Amino acid sequence: MIMKKIIVKLLFVISAFTILNSTFLIHNCQSQWVQCDGIYGGYVNALAVSGNDIFAGSFTANNACGVYISTNNGTTWTQTTLNTHFVYSLAVNGNNIFAGTDGYGVYLSTNNGMSWAHCFEFSINVRSIAVSGNNVFAGTYNYYGGGSVYHSTNNGANWTLTSLNNQNVYSLAVSGSNIFAGTWGSGVYLSTNNGTNWTQTALNNKGVGSLAIQGSNIFAGTNSGVYISTNNGLHWTQTDLINQDIHSLVILGNNIFAGTDNGVYISANNGINWMQSTLNNKTVRSLAVSNNIVFVGTDNYGIYLSTNYGMNWTHAALYNQQVLSLGASGNNYFAGTLHDGVYLSTNNGMTWNQTALIDIAIYSFAISGNNIFAGSSTGDGVYLSTNNGTTWTQTGTIWTQTSLSDQSIWSLAVRGSSIFVGANNGIYLSTNNGTNWAQTSLINKNVKALAISGNNIFAGVYDFPAGSGGVYLSANNGASWTLTALNNITVSSLAAYGNIVFAGLDAVGVYISTNNGSTWIQKNQGFNVVPIVHALLIENNYIFTGTIGNSIWRRNLSEIIGIQNISTETPSAFSLSQNYPNPFNPVTRIRYDLPRAGVVRMAVYDVMGREVEMLVNERQAAGSYEAVWDGTRFASGVYFYRLTAEGFNETRKMMLIR
Repeated sequence: MIMKKIIVKLLFVISAFTILNSTFLIHNCQSQWVQCDGIYGGYVNALAVSGNDIFAGSFTANNACGVYISTNNGTTWTQTTLNTHFVYSLAVNGNNIFAGTDGYGVYLSTNNGMSWAHCFEFSINVRSIAVSGNNVFAGTYNYYGGGSVYHSTNNGANWTLTSLNNQNVYSLAVSGSNIFAGTWGSGVYLSTNNGTNWTQTALNNKGVGSLAIQGSNIFAGTNSGVYISTNNGLHWTQTDLINQDIHSLVILGNNIFAGTDNGVYISANNGINWMQSTLNNKTVRSLAVSNNIVFVGTDNYGIYLSTNYGMNWTHAALYNQQVLSLGASGNNYFAGTLHDGVYLSTNNGMTWNQTALIDIAIYSFAISGNNIFAGSSTGDGVYLSTNNGTTWTQTGTIWTQTSLSDQSIWSLAVRGSSIFVGANNGIYLSTNNGTNWAQTSLINKNVKALAISGNNIFAGVYDFPAGSGGVYLSANNGASWTLTALNNITVSSLAAYGNIVFAGLDAVGVYISTNNGSTWIQKNQGFNVVPIVHALLIENNYIFTGTIGNSIWRRNLSEIIGIQNISTETPSAFSLSQNYPNPFNPVTRIRYDLPRAGVVRMAVYDVMGREVEMLVNERQAAGSYEAVWDGTRFASGVYFYRLTAEGFNETRKMMLIR
């Protein structure tokens, strides 16, 4: 039975499955969490294009930084082998891709990022790179004052310090024999002889974070707006984009795009007038153009793209998002984010596409048949989609408030005729569809999450005041509650799978318990940084986590609950026991004995002899084991399971009844 947690106001969704007779073990130490898609870095500081490939340089506080590549116009991204340094700048010259890093100089790849060679000394912070023919220029930054421009004529094999060696250089641009350097605080410098000599232009008192050239027009993005020069910097005129910190500039046809702390601005008349685009609530660090597509790199929200000159923007992938809620309907998975509405995945969460519900915080999902309800916290109430997110309609004409009012409701769970509500002052219970509510004995607690497993009700509590958080358990419909061993910590999400309870915690990741909370085990293998887990979803033999700032991660459920070593004593012979219970719905357990170590394989087959599920396929030590098979995804009928181990083969029959 699937129990969906419906969240109405400021709450996080949890999907839970109530199943019969389930057991498990933490077994495979190689299994781990995998992030579902895209770049999961913090700031996308640099973008560059090489043919049909797009490169992104990322800055983040974990090992997800470095350079990423997309070969399909930003739909998916792959981290290259340059994956341990913060990347501030990128430049492309033919087959050469240069990456400027924070504290590690310049790296060069000649094979689309498959491998990188260090070509500029360590301890150098490279903020900008420009290429002109055989000349490569690198602008550096010194935290203690006075960066420089370096010059290479042999693809970075050797570098020469130019005479501009006392300024922090944030941007570089090349036009013919003219090289422009944007400095922080001293404006724009010009060299006409490959950096041998530099002259400060008339724009001499600004922080210049970006430069772009269109014909005879030079645009400078400064900490106070955009300036233009038509005579190589002899004179500069401020455009009407003022009082903005300009992080990036790019030109497509007659259009100039400026990336600011308030999104993207566009000018179609050489900067005389600017219009703010619909991407207007993100800090835009980088811009690039490829095949008439404009790509935007942002702080904490990944990459956006526009195919119609900035009229509309599409999120290139779901990564580094604050994911507040998760829901599933068949093969469709929904993710509610803090800023960007609802995303949809149709391939078990590997890739995500934004639905029509955008620019809104979605804290909850409830799914009934073809109806998908999304609860927001912006005063807009509940939205409904009947076509998997293609269109959404705001509801509001057929809702009746129950008698439980004036409460902040964080979580809901249903068992039979009992409805449990987690509020900011405890848990309430209604047995008549919300007509009346009674407060349970768990009072004065901020209950973030609820989950039901058989006769047990679990409550996740916010740890404020300190020492009051953790997971509470009631085995008598809320009449009394006991604090489990997971305590003194904020629990933001819960999910139950048979007698297994999963808890998502603030900055501590995921814990599981198989004994009603008496003990808990951390299951964080694979996270690049231990996340704040605000949503949990169990579906299609996967468990998904929705995190704050690290998007969605998934893990195969069978990796966690699949096999249990139930005895360390050495059996006298191989054996395969009859599954129990049998018949079953939908979960059954299968015991087998191994008198000696070896490679063990156990699979499930349908009546046609086709393999439908692999339960065990690994080397195991001698002992007695128990495997779990979940038949939720399969039709009723007869199935067979076969054990093969060190010359032993045996097959047995079982009956699934749905």
